[in-house]
Amino acid sequence: MLHLLYVLLATARSSLKPQRDLALENLALRQQLAIVQRKTKRPKLTKADRAFWVALCRLWPEGHNALLIVKPQTVIGWRA
Repeated sequence: MLHLLYVLLATARSSLKPQRDLALENLALRQQLAIVQRKTKRPKLTKADRAFWVALCRLWPEGHNALLIVKPQTVIGWRA
């Protein structure tokens, strides 16, 4: 029940964000998934990854909250 309430509140919050912020957040999440999907046990950030995050943080100052790489099991758990 608490999880459902969290999802509803997150959805409501997202609907109030400007389109630009949603697009940048989506870009950040896609980059995180690309890093996690690498075929290594513990993926490391490359120079290109770091350059991406620097550029994103300059375009989107609130983006530092998105600098979190999660385990695939966590993302799967969010969908359940």
